[in-house]
Amino acid sequence: MSSLTDHGRNILARALCGRLPVLPNQVFLALGSGGSVAAGLAGEPVGNGYARQRVTFTGTGNQQNAELVRFTFTGAAGTFTHVGLFDASSGGNALTWSPLAQNVTVGGPGTVTINPGGLTMTGS
Repeated sequence: MSSLTDHGRNILARALCGRLPVLPNQVFLALGSGGSVAAGLAGEPVGNGYARQRVTFTGTGNQQNAELVRFTFTGAAGTFTHVGLFDASSGGNALTWSPLAQNVTVGGPGTVTINPGGLTMTGS
């Protein structure tokens, strides 16, 4: 995941210029059906048990999720093609987004799971 949103770019620019940016103290992963640099993730589902999931990263260069991330659905939610990171569990600011390696369709109750190390944040 390496496509920074405008908000993410602004945080980085302030840091590189020696200004203290407001950094998130937690980040939350979301599923969606699209994305853009300006807005981040698009098409985030509403209802059917969906909620953004807190994610913790580890690594010295590229960052990978340290723990299992699980989205639980109580009903059909459609097809997801992208993921995004936010600085809040709802609302908040989009930080980065990326297409999924494979689309995921939720046709009824179930889960979408990302194993530890399955989500990578790159610097390039």
